[in-house]
Amino acid sequence: MAKQNLKIAIIVGSPNKVSRLNGLTRFVEEKLQASGNVQLNWVQVTELPPDDLIYARFDSQDVRLANGKVQEADAVIVASPVYKASYTGVLKTYLDLLPQGALEGKIVLPLFIGGTISHLLSIDYALKPVLAALGARHVLGGVFAVDSWVAKTEQGGYELEEELKSRLENSVAELIRETAWRIERKRESENAVKA
Repeated sequence: MAKQNLKIAIIVGSPNKVSRLNGLTRFVEEKLQASGNVQLNWVQVTELPPDDLIYARFDSQDVRLANGKVQEADAVIVASPVYKASYTGVLKTYLDLLPQGALEGKIVLPLFIGGTISHLLSIDYALKPVLAALGARHVLGGVFAVDSWVAKTEQGGYELEEELKSRLENSVAELIRETAWRIERKRESENAVKA
């Protein structure tokens, strides 16, 4: 299989700029970049104008640019802390602004972090139904981390527990493999139609 240039959008729904969620997303970014064939586009939801989110301004230039990053992507990572057994409200306001079917044909990888393992099923029960409503049919198992598994360092970085690193590495490898496979199948199908 030929090496593909994969376009991956990372949607970050944390309202806190120093969230331990950054430890997960930075680690994943490093692993994706190390693969050498990935183009990353970030959608930091808190950087979108608050009025555009609250008043559901679908025609906002900032919202359209963010949506374009998602729609052009081959795969999407959705990252959020868990508050009150669900992903953040700011993430939900953005997901509500994505066009119907925005996730069709894309591989989706959820990354969640919460204060306790009791929120483990928040990916399945809170996020996956919304992803399905947006057209996602191939949602990977995702990674749920507990806050205590990610330590903040004095240098402003993050130190992850080894087991969490391993789970993230496996999820990134699966994301790359599944996305490349899907692109290759699509190309073969298109070539067969042309023949």
